[in-house]
Amino acid sequence: MGINIKDLLTVSFTLFAVIDIVGAVPVLISLKSKLGGINELRATLISGALMILFLYLGKPFLNLLGLEVNSFAVGGSIVIFILGLEMVLGMEFFKGENEIRAATVVPIAFPLIAGSGTLTTIISLKANYEYATVLAGILLNLLFVYLVLKSLRFLERMLGPAGLIAVRKFFGVILLAIAVKIFATNAHGLIK
Repeated sequence: MGINIKDLLTVSFTLFAVIDIVGAVPVLISLKSKLGGINELRATLISGALMILFLYLGKPFLNLLGLEVNSFAVGGSIVIFILGLEMVLGMEFFKGENEIRAATVVPIAFPLIAGSGTLTTIISLKANYEYATVLAGILLNLLFVYLVLKSLRFLERMLGPAGLIAVRKFFGVILLAIAVKIFATNAHGLIK
């Protein structure tokens, strides 16, 4: 069976909004100068491995904990909703670590790219879409992540501070709408 293009677009844009690589550009530019550079390919491959691992092993892991995918999807939709609120309101609900490590893995691959929001979103998307569709959405996003990491300086000059804020807020609104959809799709089966 083939991949439904509409579903692929929904999955891809959902992951794009959650990963928020464009919104992370100011942080990434700062990290690049502090770390003396970023190994773009390594950061992309490590974050991709985390996402794909969670795509295939996330459900068995949940079963081990005695959780249903619908429960995780509802929980994930709440996290996605809060991430969307952060983006739209410009407030920080989730506090990150302030320590900067001189490594591509932390904090760039994890948690900036393949963070808890991304991994939660992958499980939530699996509840509504085929594995192949989610995998294709992950791969498309990894390609975009790599391109953004390779062109940080160019993006900084092109968008400017106001442009970065506008893009972040726009994708925040999209995330809010997606969170409501995931919640509505999965919550009905949980209330008994």
